[in-house]
Amino acid sequence: MNQLPPGGAANPPRPARRLVPRGRWLWATPLVVGILVAAYFKLPALGYHWFRTSSNSAQWQQGALWLPDYRVTVEALPIDGLTRNLSGLTFNTETGTLFAIINRPPQIAELTTAGRLLRIVDIEGARDPEDLAHVQGNTYVVVDELSQSLYWVQIGPASRRISTAGAPMLRLGVGDAHNMGFEGVCWDRRHARMFVVKEKLPLSVLVVRGLDGTGPPAGAAVDIGEWKSWHEASLFMSDLSAITVHEPTGHVLLLSDESALLVEYTADGQPVSILPLWRGFHGLQRKVPQPEGVAVGPDGTIYLVSEPNLFYRFERVSVQK
Repeated sequence: MNQLPPGGAANPPRPARRLVPRGRWLWATPLVVGILVAAYFKLPALGYHWFRTSSNSAQWQQGALWLPDYRVTVEALPIDGLTRNLSGLTFNTETGTLFAIINRPPQIAELTTAGRLLRIVDIEGARDPEDLAHVQGNTYVVVDELSQSLYWVQIGPASRRISTAGAPMLRLGVGDAHNMGFEGVCWDRRHARMFVVKEKLPLSVLVVRGLDGTGPPAGAAVDIGEWKSWHEASLFMSDLSAITVHEPTGHVLLLSDESALLVEYTADGQPVSILPLWRGFHGLQRKVPQPEGVAVGPDGTIYLVSEPNLFYRFERVSVQK
């Protein structure tokens, strides 16, 4: 006979543990991963704004660049003479040529609109140049990511070497995230202001006012603000790698490397149109691997550069009247 323990009744037997087969919850793993990926790349916001801009196509086809009408005419052309680290891009309307920046080693490359290398200009003093902007004449602004600085430099027709030492300089000093700082810069002639994009953490577009094109005014403070998009969710890219302004319309183009998107905005931040840099879109045979720089020519032609040394040209091929 079993004896009762001191104090009374025997402890009731514990219920047997139900073993849940491991495979039962495996179906949820791709779903969770998909939700996280969608959230990271802001896919719901992208879908909403893609639908919204498509719905407003009649409004913008005449008063905008209207990116859906663009097709690639030069795709993934390796630039002969360059091998790696091709980054920002700007268009010089006075020379009719493009200027691209290489961050390691610090260099500037002048290119034709067909993607042919004309010359290389070495940069002394820059630590991690990511982009440049043509301002006027021989004046350019170079943005250095590590020092978070803008340098006004002179690149003449015969220049082969320039230096940031002693050049007019403006240190922005907004945040300190290593390698997630300033990736793009462009000059808005019409409003005499500089746009600077911060890659992420958080991604943002800064506006620098109080400049006259030759550099920051001596002894005077410049105004550094933030360009706000039409709605917070309309910056639906997961990072920002470059920026340019289309002067005839005043529209802003933002380029994203991770999302592989080029997005057109009005001057006050309303999304207008989207150009996905994905395989099968706009005539692309392959996805643009690492888009880093963008520029717009006076005729509306869009130029892109992608690491390590690839050149792209997009042209508007159908304009509806």
